[in-house]
Amino acid sequence: MTAPARPAASGPVEAYPEFLDCLAAADEYSATDVALRLLDDGIPAERVLLDLVAPAQEQVGRWWQRNVWSVAQEHAATHISERVVAAVAAQTRVRPHLGRIVVSCMDGEWHALPARLVAEVLRLRGWDVAFLGASVPAAHLVSYLHRDDAHAVALACALPMRLPHAHRMIEACRRADVPILVGGRGFGPDGRWARRLGVHWAGDASSAADVLTDERTLHRPPPEDLDHLADDEYPGLVNRRAELIDTGLRDLTALVPAMADYTPAQLDATVDDLGHIVDFLTAAVYVDDATLFTSFITWMVEVLDSRQVPAHTVDRILEVYADMLHDFPRAHRFLRAGRVAVRS
Repeated sequence: MTAPARPAASGPVEAYPEFLDCLAAADEYSATDVALRLLDDGIPAERVLLDLVAPAQEQVGRWWQRNVWSVAQEHAATHISERVVAAVAAQTRVRPHLGRIVVSCMDGEWHALPARLVAEVLRLRGWDVAFLGASVPAAHLVSYLHRDDAHAVALACALPMRLPHAHRMIEACRRADVPILVGGRGFGPDGRWARRLGVHWAGDASSAADVLTDERTLHRPPPEDLDHLADDEYPGLVNRRAELIDTGLRDLTALVPAMADYTPAQLDATVDDLGHIVDFLTAAVYVDDATLFTSFITWMVEVLDSRQVPAHTVDRILEVYADMLHDFPRAHRFLRAGRVAVRS
């Protein structure tokens, strides 16, 4: 009897549609089989992680953004991707011959899969990696670093609204005298906000591995550029967060009569959206960059449009906040720019 023929060897690009189908069907076992088959065909594990799992997860995010997928579908797909990463890692043991790297998500950062991919690529490159996972409080991270003789710490942040928290975490690591590398979209598409905070940034896992092996660069971070924080706009916005959200909710309730029939879940989602507007505005003031806020507003309008929420509601909230913050020069300017972005 002849053994059944194996599927023809293929790379991550060819396997990508099949892998996406597995995620769409929430089929963990088939998704894992796709990844392990690539390994059996001689495809390096790093390519499987970065050319198959990572882009598939980005597509999942885009489907959620366009309301093609529900939150539940996105969560199921993310869980499967995490399981696939674990399966690939189990099949590719590499004995570490380089120093210890601590990989962690920022406090409040729950998107752990991108950081996990970085951790696995570093492990494949021979680093001894300690992956701490999602949302690690700064004090706990520093305590871990004091116990661990780390070559460097790699911190992940996916959302720019977390930048003020990220800066405090970076400062805590500096006090522990450990070199720092950051990554993730939270620092801007080109790492511009990482440079503003005075820290090295890597755009992907391969770049992170390259920076970590460059001792001279690693120990010479760029200078901070935060002189604008000498004024009191940032703390003033933090102190007025609850007031801004409450006022925005009252105005929206008057503007949209249908909100009277909102379920508690719908009201919670609206409050969350208002909180995100305030938090992104606050982060933009922190790094003194209007594009942080306008990029978020553009994204938010696209998401709300896919959920049949008209853009004029966002414009109205920005108008209300601009009136409330007329004595906050940078915040007021950013809100005006946000209104232009809504209308464009």
